[in-house]
Amino acid sequence: MSDKKPSIRNSLRIACAFIACLWVIKLGEVLFNRDLFLLGVFPRTNDGLIGILTGPLIHGSWQHLMGNSLPLLLLGSAVIYGYPRSRWWSLALIWLLSGLGVWLMARQNLHFGASGLTHGMFFFLLTGGLIRRDRQSIALLMIAFFMYSGMLFTIFPGEPGISFEYHLFGALAGVASALLFRNSDRKPAKKKYAWQLQTDEEDPVIGDQWRLDSVEKTD
Repeated sequence: MSDKKPSIRNSLRIACAFIACLWVIKLGEVLFNRDLFLLGVFPRTNDGLIGILTGPLIHGSWQHLMGNSLPLLLLGSAVIYGYPRSRWWSLALIWLLSGLGVWLMARQNLHFGASGLTHGMFFFLLTGGLIRRDRQSIALLMIAFFMYSGMLFTIFPGEPGISFEYHLFGALAGVASALLFRNSDRKPAKKKYAWQLQTDEEDPVIGDQWRLDSVEKTD
Protein backbone atom coordinates (compact mmCIF):
# COMPACT_ATOMS: atom_id res chain seq x y z
CA MET A 1 0.00 0.00 0.00
CA SER A 2 1.13 3.54 -0.71
CA ASP A 3 2.37 5.47 2.30
CA LYS A 4 1.56 8.80 0.71
CA LYS A 5 -0.48 10.74 3.24
CA PRO A 6 -3.55 12.52 1.85
CA SER A 7 -4.36 16.00 2.97
CA ILE A 8 -7.10 16.50 5.53
CA ARG A 9 -9.27 17.89 2.75
CA ASN A 10 -8.82 14.79 0.58
CA SER A 11 -9.47 12.53 3.58
CA LEU A 12 -12.76 14.33 4.13
CA ARG A 13 -13.62 13.98 0.45
CA ILE A 14 -13.06 10.23 0.50
CA ALA A 15 -15.21 9.84 3.60
CA CYS A 16 -17.91 12.06 2.09
CA ALA A 17 -17.93 9.98 -1.10
CA PHE A 18 -18.64 6.82 0.88
CA ILE A 19 -21.38 8.52 2.89
CA ALA A 20 -22.92 9.82 -0.34
CA CYS A 21 -23.08 6.24 -1.62
CA LEU A 22 -25.01 5.22 1.48
CA TRP A 23 -27.49 8.06 0.94
CA VAL A 24 -27.92 7.11 -2.73
CA ILE A 25 -28.63 3.51 -1.72
CA LYS A 26 -31.24 4.62 0.79
CA LEU A 27 -32.79 7.04 -1.67
CA GLY A 28 -32.98 4.32 -4.33
CA GLU A 29 -34.60 1.99 -1.81
CA VAL A 30 -37.31 4.57 -1.14
CA LEU A 31 -37.85 5.74 -4.72
CA PHE A 32 -38.10 2.23 -6.18
CA ASN A 33 -39.98 0.84 -3.19
CA ARG A 34 -37.40 -1.87 -2.61
CA ASP A 35 -36.82 -3.61 0.70
CA LEU A 36 -33.07 -4.10 1.08
CA PHE A 37 -33.17 -5.32 4.67
CA LEU A 38 -32.58 -8.86 3.46
CA LEU A 39 -29.07 -7.78 2.49
CA GLY A 40 -28.23 -7.54 6.17
CA VAL A 41 -26.48 -10.26 8.15
CA PHE A 42 -28.74 -13.07 9.30
CA PRO A 43 -26.67 -15.23 11.66
CA ARG A 44 -25.80 -18.82 10.84
CA THR A 45 -27.75 -19.08 7.61
CA ASN A 46 -26.40 -19.42 4.10
CA ASP A 47 -28.56 -16.58 2.82
CA GLY A 48 -27.28 -14.36 5.63
CA LEU A 49 -23.66 -14.68 4.50
CA ILE A 50 -24.14 -11.98 1.85
CA GLY A 51 -24.73 -9.50 4.67
CA ILE A 52 -21.06 -9.71 5.67
CA LEU A 53 -20.37 -7.71 2.51
CA THR A 54 -23.58 -5.71 2.15
CA GLY A 55 -24.80 -5.19 5.73
CA PRO A 56 -22.92 -1.91 6.36
CA LEU A 57 -24.53 -0.39 3.26
CA ILE A 58 -28.12 -0.86 4.45
CA HIS A 59 -29.96 1.32 6.98
CA GLY A 60 -33.39 0.89 8.48
CA SER A 61 -34.42 4.54 8.31
CA TRP A 62 -33.22 8.01 7.43
CA GLN A 63 -32.63 8.63 11.10
CA HIS A 64 -30.47 5.52 11.30
CA LEU A 65 -28.44 6.72 8.34
CA MET A 66 -28.08 10.24 9.71
CA GLY A 67 -26.91 8.85 13.03
CA ASN A 68 -24.06 7.02 11.31
CA SER A 69 -23.09 9.69 8.79
CA LEU A 70 -21.25 12.12 11.07
CA PRO A 71 -19.20 9.41 12.86
CA LEU A 72 -18.30 7.96 9.47
CA LEU A 73 -17.14 11.38 8.33
CA LEU A 74 -15.04 12.26 11.36
CA LEU A 75 -13.64 8.85 12.29
CA GLY A 76 -13.21 7.76 8.68
CA SER A 77 -11.29 10.92 7.84
CA ALA A 78 -9.07 10.42 10.89
CA VAL A 79 -8.19 6.86 9.90
CA ILE A 80 -7.55 7.77 6.25
CA TYR A 81 -5.41 10.78 7.17
CA GLY A 82 -3.50 9.34 10.12
CA TYR A 83 -2.70 5.84 8.90
CA PRO A 84 -1.77 6.07 5.20
CA ARG A 85 -0.20 2.61 4.84
CA SER A 86 -2.64 0.53 6.87
CA ARG A 87 -5.89 2.45 6.36
CA TRP A 88 -7.45 0.31 3.59
CA TRP A 89 -6.31 -3.00 5.05
CA SER A 90 -7.66 -1.96 8.44
CA LEU A 91 -11.00 -0.76 7.09
CA ALA A 92 -11.41 -3.93 5.04
CA LEU A 93 -10.62 -6.08 8.06
CA ILE A 94 -13.07 -4.15 10.25
CA TRP A 95 -15.76 -4.49 7.57
CA LEU A 96 -15.31 -8.25 7.16
CA LEU A 97 -14.58 -9.30 10.75
CA SER A 98 -17.47 -7.31 12.22
CA GLY A 99 -19.90 -8.96 9.81
CA LEU A 100 -18.37 -12.39 10.30
CA GLY A 101 -18.59 -12.08 14.08
CA VAL A 102 -22.25 -11.12 13.81
CA TRP A 103 -22.95 -14.04 11.48
CA LEU A 104 -21.28 -16.52 13.82
CA MET A 105 -22.49 -15.35 17.22
CA ALA A 106 -25.27 -12.75 17.10
CA ARG A 107 -28.97 -13.14 17.82
CA GLN A 108 -31.23 -14.60 15.15
CA ASN A 109 -32.28 -11.28 13.67
CA LEU A 110 -31.30 -9.22 10.66
CA HIS A 111 -28.32 -7.00 11.45
CA PHE A 112 -27.43 -4.06 9.22
CA GLY A 113 -26.00 -0.55 9.29
CA ALA A 114 -22.59 1.10 9.33
CA SER A 115 -22.31 1.26 13.12
CA GLY A 116 -19.99 -1.73 13.07
CA LEU A 117 -17.63 0.34 10.94
CA THR A 118 -17.87 3.39 13.17
CA HIS A 119 -17.15 1.38 16.30
CA GLY A 120 -14.31 -0.39 14.53
CA MET A 121 -12.71 2.88 13.50
CA PHE A 122 -13.14 4.35 16.97
CA PHE A 123 -11.45 1.40 18.66
CA PHE A 124 -8.78 1.34 15.94
CA LEU A 125 -7.88 4.96 16.69
CA LEU A 126 -8.06 4.34 20.42
CA THR A 127 -5.81 1.28 20.35
CA GLY A 128 -3.45 2.77 17.77
CA GLY A 129 -2.86 5.84 19.92
CA LEU A 130 -2.22 3.76 23.03
CA ILE A 131 0.32 1.43 21.45
CA ARG A 132 2.09 3.88 19.10
CA ARG A 133 2.22 6.89 21.44
CA ASP A 134 3.48 9.35 18.86
CA ARG A 135 2.08 12.85 18.84
CA GLN A 136 -0.18 12.36 15.81
CA SER A 137 -1.79 9.10 16.91
CA ILE A 138 -2.35 10.49 20.40
CA ALA A 139 -4.01 13.58 18.90
CA LEU A 140 -6.33 11.40 16.79
CA LEU A 141 -7.09 9.24 19.83
CA MET A 142 -8.06 12.31 21.85
CA ILE A 143 -10.28 13.69 19.09
CA ALA A 144 -12.05 10.34 18.70
CA PHE A 145 -12.45 9.91 22.46
CA PHE A 146 -13.73 13.44 22.96
CA MET A 147 -16.31 13.07 20.20
CA TYR A 148 -17.44 9.46 20.64
CA SER A 149 -16.40 8.10 24.03
CA GLY A 150 -19.96 6.80 24.36
CA MET A 151 -18.99 3.98 22.01
CA LEU A 152 -17.15 2.40 24.92
CA PHE A 153 -20.58 1.55 26.36
CA THR A 154 -22.65 0.77 23.27
CA ILE A 155 -20.76 -2.49 22.71
CA PHE A 156 -22.91 -3.93 25.50
CA PRO A 157 -26.60 -4.93 25.28
CA GLY A 158 -28.91 -1.94 25.39
CA GLU A 159 -32.02 -1.10 23.42
CA PRO A 160 -33.72 -4.20 21.94
CA GLY A 161 -33.82 -2.84 18.39
CA ILE A 162 -30.12 -1.99 18.22
CA SER A 163 -27.51 -4.52 17.18
CA PHE A 164 -24.96 -4.25 19.97
CA GLU A 165 -23.32 -7.30 18.37
CA TYR A 166 -22.34 -5.26 15.33
CA HIS A 167 -20.88 -2.66 17.70
CA LEU A 168 -19.03 -5.30 19.72
CA PHE A 169 -17.50 -7.19 16.82
CA GLY A 170 -16.67 -3.94 15.05
CA ALA A 171 -14.81 -2.85 18.18
CA LEU A 172 -12.94 -6.16 18.41
CA ALA A 173 -12.03 -5.91 14.73
CA GLY A 174 -10.74 -2.37 15.27
CA VAL A 175 -8.51 -3.49 18.13
CA ALA A 176 -7.26 -6.46 16.09
CA SER A 177 -6.47 -4.22 13.10
CA ALA A 178 -4.56 -1.73 15.24
CA LEU A 179 -2.46 -4.53 16.75
CA LEU A 180 -1.90 -6.30 13.46
CA PHE A 181 -0.81 -3.17 11.56
CA ARG A 182 0.86 -1.34 14.46
CA ASN A 183 4.21 -1.19 12.65
CA SER A 184 2.89 -0.49 9.15
CA ASP A 185 2.82 3.30 9.39
CA ARG A 186 5.92 5.33 10.04
CA LYS A 187 5.84 7.48 13.09
CA PRO A 188 6.17 11.20 12.32
CA ALA A 189 9.68 12.55 12.82
CA LYS A 190 10.04 14.18 16.18
CA LYS A 191 10.66 17.88 16.01
CA LYS A 192 14.05 18.85 17.38
CA TYR A 193 14.85 22.24 18.78
CA ALA A 194 18.12 24.08 18.37
CA TRP A 195 19.31 23.22 21.86
CA GLN A 196 18.73 19.51 21.16
CA LEU A 197 20.88 19.64 18.04
CA GLN A 198 23.92 21.04 19.83
CA THR A 199 26.77 18.64 20.48
CA ASP A 200 29.96 19.09 22.38
CA GLU A 201 31.07 21.82 19.99
CA GLU A 202 31.69 25.30 21.35
CA ASP A 203 28.75 27.61 21.77
CA PRO A 204 28.91 30.03 18.82
CA VAL A 205 28.32 33.00 21.13
CA ILE A 206 30.32 32.11 24.22
CA GLY A 207 33.12 30.20 22.49
CA ASP A 208 36.27 30.02 24.60
CA GLN A 209 35.26 32.91 26.77
CA TRP A 210 34.62 30.63 29.77
CA ARG A 211 38.21 29.37 29.59
CA LEU A 212 39.58 32.91 29.46
CA ASP A 213 37.48 33.88 32.43
CA SER A 214 38.85 30.90 34.36
CA VAL A 215 42.44 31.83 33.57
CA GLU A 216 41.88 35.45 34.67
CA LYS A 217 40.40 34.33 37.99
CA THR A 218 43.34 32.02 38.77
CA ASP A 219 46.00 34.65 37.99
